[in-house]
Amino acid sequence: MIALDERRHAAVAVVLVDSTEGEDHVDPHPPDADVMDMVPGGARGLDGRMADVSGGAGFLLCRRAAGLNRHASQWALPGGRLDAGETAIDAALRELDEELGVRLDTSAVLGMLDDYPTRSGYVITPVVLWGGGRLDLTPDPREVLAAYRIGIHQLCRDDSPQFVAIPESDRPVVQVPLGRDLIHAPTGAVLVQFRWLALEGRDDPVADFEQPVFAWR
Repeated sequence: MIALDERRHAAVAVVLVDSTEGEDHVDPHPPDADVMDMVPGGARGLDGRMADVSGGAGFLLCRRAAGLNRHASQWALPGGRLDAGETAIDAALRELDEELGVRLDTSAVLGMLDDYPTRSGYVITPVVLWGGGRLDLTPDPREVLAAYRIGIHQLCRDDSPQFVAIPESDRPVVQVPLGRDLIHAPTGAVLVQFRWLALEGRDDPVADFEQPVFAWR
């Protein structure tokens, strides 16, 4: 593992928005059986689609563009690496604008969650933002295949979170069931901590939650 002080720094935005039940019956991304075969513990009848997850207070989730060099088509919160001189808050706000066309300022910041160190050499700082409504989303197709409004109630499912052992690590792989897919760390770890801290008042750490091997690169 790379020492924390040698890692590159990135930030992601946990953006709280309104969502309407039933607005997401169709996922624009087709199912991919080969990708689901890579899921630790198996697909368990899931097909990878993100549908029927909206309704009430929610947050924004992106499926990354298929043409990206790293982590293509994977689930992610809006975000990216810090530019020179930026803070985590600066980067989260900038990336939200660049990826989804949503422009917020520092008055929207509600707080930050714990840093998460990734297998690929980054430390990610999650910034929680108040969207103040549904927000008009204009995904940049070079970076984002599709953006989704996920109801926060989805984080509180009885089967969430899940943990799977893998032979490559002594740490458990975290999985957050959303729609017909499973969200893994780092995004999954951030969502678990958001649930635990913001919704349940728990301050349990999540930095030791493992990523699946396909996300280590």
